[in-house]
Amino acid sequence: MFVVDTNVLIYAVDADAEAHAVVRPLVESWRAGAAPWCLTWGICYEFMRVVTHRRVLRRQLSAMEAYDWLAALTAGGGLRMLTPTAEHGHTLRQLLEEVPLLSGNILHDVRTVALMREHGVTRIVTRDTDFHRFQGIEVVDPMVA
Repeated sequence: MFVVDTNVLIYAVDADAEAHAVVRPLVESWRAGAAPWCLTWGICYEFMRVVTHRRVLRRQLSAMEAYDWLAALTAGGGLRMLTPTAEHGHTLRQLLEEVPLLSGNILHDVRTVALMREHGVTRIVTRDTDFHRFQGIEVVDPMVA
């Protein structure tokens, strides 16, 4: 089981991205398969924020197009949506103690890692190297064979 990070979803949608040709078939195979894989609502919202932003993508989506793409993606049989448990605050505090001086944008990644820990997920498919900062997380770059 693994989490798919925001940037992988963006590459799957953005036909202009260098990673698109590799990532799109991967995402489609996860959606169509029965094997378990995970997202978080935070990742979904971040995806929508980026793909609807006119300064980020050359061909941005409308909010409804982004939502519809996510709805089709999340209709797959193997998807699990990771949500906070009663231990979320405790897990967050542990992460902040383990990795000092976290601030700014990486705190979105902290939320993802906290959810992963709460649900026993240790692998994330991402191009974001910041995840290497967290113990017990296996980072899989889809562009590296």
